[in-house]
Amino acid sequence: MTRIATWNVNGSRARLPRIVEWLTEFTPDIALLQEIKARDETFPREAIEDLGYNVAVRGQKSFNGVAILSKQPIEDVITELPGGGEEEQARYIEAFIGDIRVASIYLPNGNPAPGDKYDYKLAWMERLHDHAQQLLTQDEAVVLGGDYNVIPEDEDCHDPVAWQDDALCLPETRRKFRAMMYLGYTDAYRALNKEPHRYSFWDYQRGAWQKDFGVRIDHLLLSPQAADRLVASGIDRNPRGREKASDHTPVWCELGPARTP
Repeated sequence: MTRIATWNVNGSRARLPRIVEWLTEFTPDIALLQEIKARDETFPREAIEDLGYNVAVRGQKSFNGVAILSKQPIEDVITELPGGGEEEQARYIEAFIGDIRVASIYLPNGNPAPGDKYDYKLAWMERLHDHAQQLLTQDEAVVLGGDYNVIPEDEDCHDPVAWQDDALCLPETRRKFRAMMYLGYTDAYRALNKEPHRYSFWDYQRGAWQKDFGVRIDHLLLSPQAADRLVASGIDRNPRGREKASDHTPVWCELGPARTP
């Protein structure tokens, strides 16, 4: 069994006690982190390696940044989403671990919309779609996890009317996300959890966590080969309720062993 989780930690150094705590308690085999807000050399690698994890990082000073943590060796690391040339923003890292290809994704927020930031978001989503399509040709189990900054449906939002003009919820955003589903990817959480209004992000403001005023924007998308192995998935709310928490909480899935012919 392979347990894979994605978590926007909102600062790897500021949240290091929470990260170490969660890795120790939840013990994911693979953890995909976003918004580490650290350069490669300032990421708290040693504290995580001491827990038995290998680490691959695509860092950026003060902003963005993604990482992959794994109990198994990390191979074939890619630190740029294809199609964008030399990109300054650290938003994508991909690797092969065991018999699974994984990616940690921090998709642009896109606000305010319309505008240059929203145009960048849509273009980035188009590149992700094209790369996700290419990955399907390799006949591998693929898990594309991360903070997608996409609210897929109204049921993934505590107040759809209040969010309807937000870049995370606009029709074009949702269309591009659905286009990835149409390629053959499966939303690991929604595949096994049908109840509405289950969230992965709660703003720090206005008591959003205490009132459960959240949105579901962190997703694990599985290729058919990975979806065939899906045995469990969920949202781990525990980290969000702790002191000095990230405003996101981990989303996870478990994959069984590959089926033999």
